[in-house]
Amino acid sequence: MTQVILKQAKIIDASSPFHNQVMDIKIENGTITQIEKEITATSGFEVVNIPNLHVSKGWMDSSVSFGEPGYEDRETIENGLKVAAKSGFTAVALQPNSNPIIDNQAQVRFVLDRAKNQATTLYPIGALTKGSEGTDLAELFDMKNAGAIAFGDYKKALQNANLQKIALQYVQDFDGMLIAFCQDSNLKGVGIANEGVISTKLGMKGIPALAEELQVARNLFLLEYTGGKLHIPTISTQGSIKLIKEAKAKGLQVTCSVAVHNLVLNDEMLMGFDSRYKVLPPLREEATRKALVEAILDGTIDCITSDHNPLDIEHKKLEFDLAKDGTIGLESAFGALLTILPLEVVVEKLNTNKLVFKIENPSIKTENKADMSLFTTSDDWTFGKENILSKSKNSAFLGQKMKGKAIGIYNNGQLIMNK
Repeated sequence: MTQVILKQAKIIDASSPFHNQVMDIKIENGTITQIEKEITATSGFEVVNIPNLHVSKGWMDSSVSFGEPGYEDRETIENGLKVAAKSGFTAVALQPNSNPIIDNQAQVRFVLDRAKNQATTLYPIGALTKGSEGTDLAELFDMKNAGAIAFGDYKKALQNANLQKIALQYVQDFDGMLIAFCQDSNLKGVGIANEGVISTKLGMKGIPALAEELQVARNLFLLEYTGGKLHIPTISTQGSIKLIKEAKAKGLQVTCSVAVHNLVLNDEMLMGFDSRYKVLPPLREEATRKALVEAILDGTIDCITSDHNPLDIEHKKLEFDLAKDGTIGLESAFGALLTILPLEVVVEKLNTNKLVFKIENPSIKTENKADMSLFTTSDDWTFGKENILSKSKNSAFLGQKMKGKAIGIYNNGQLIMNK
């Protein structure tokens, strides 16, 4: 285990007695043993002394794809977790969209085994249906016992309402959570961009906001009927915000997330037909982007995800309508968010992912486990190719202005720094 002294670190943790204070932090054998104004350097301890250093409880990303098994050319679990650590994340939830799909306990155990001894902890999401084909439920209970934290088919909406109802009822027996990506496939059709002025100008087939909102409404009706817990990932429309706010007011156990790119970018980015900006749900118009930011600030949207999805160049650098949806986002998440949101909000929303999925998130106090993200807030810089740590390079944030930088993490007894 790495023994560390963090010098002059500003603590951003509302649950800590040292919140907003600049302190030295001593970590021994993975535990915080001392927090003082000044701690003398000790033999055998690595000293981290960085200008403008900030620390918070460890961030979690609730939606990452790593490819392995099957798509190791896009990303491996080992390298993906190193990227996450250097991007400030102490935990990630792994989507089941590998080959084969993570739809049984053996696959859950495989990815957990591949993630052993890493600084960033991996939490698998099991597929909701076998092969993510939307026909039969997968081995949900067995996957839960093997370590899956929730169940959902990545970027695939379950069109069968009765199967969704049965799944919501079934997982209540073991306190399971469903993740329901919302998009009506018939309304989406062959749409590739947000239905609006920009798609009309460019001659692109549009995806209406209604395609998302109808599915959100249906799933919330089902949740009200069955009870249980539902997480709606990466919402992107004003109608979805309104529906979820109303559902929460009724007392339904529903949470939701938004992707960093939907918060920061809008559909005007498509004017150059650059397929890096082809994502699902699509980038929406500026008014909707601002509404998503407001929904973060008022608490309607619970958490933020990078929705990190590495894709090989053969599937991404194509004509816009032929390219696959998705962007990498771990490396750019913090710097991009700090350009549009206050620091404490960014930290809170990256921490709330752990709360949503009932994952331990220890405060920065003596005798607690050291599970911390390290970052600065004063840097103004531009995200470039040299900042990409992933094997795949399909970033929608290339050339975007950033504020602040993720420096690394301390977790699982390891200090990982993005040097």
